[in-house]
Amino acid sequence: MANNIREERKTQYMASLRNCPTSPRKMRLVADLVRGMDVTKASAVLQFTKKHAARDLEKLLRSAISNFEQKSGERWEDADLFIKEISVDGGRVLKRIQPAPQGRAFRVRKRSNHVTLVLGSASAAAPSKKETSKETKETVA
Repeated sequence: MANNIREERKTQYMASLRNCPTSPRKMRLVADLVRGMDVTKASAVLQFTKKHAARDLEKLLRSAISNFEQKSGERWEDADLFIKEISVDGGRVLKRIQPAPQGRAFRVRKRSNHVTLVLGSASAAAPSKKETSKETKETVA
């Protein structure tokens, strides 16, 4: 089982961003913009999005593209890359104190997040469910 996972990761092109000091909710807004997009289109969208989280995601996308070039040995322009999977998870929360009236204190939670981005190649994508179901029907008949 571990060998299967190891073999699968060799063909998976990913990059991860850990402990980014932005709340996960704000990062998910930007991640939802580019989920499933072509890499060149996603890069353009992130470049012209005015949210601060877009800068971090654009940098992460460039890192994933670089990882693709390192692992596969081919240029990203020649491959038909798209964002296969992007997930934003909550990271650690720094707890701070905000002074409040009458000697009290309010707690301020400074949130962070972890982002994982996985690229897929449309040319190397698995056949659709319709194609596989047709193949199984033909082998049965």
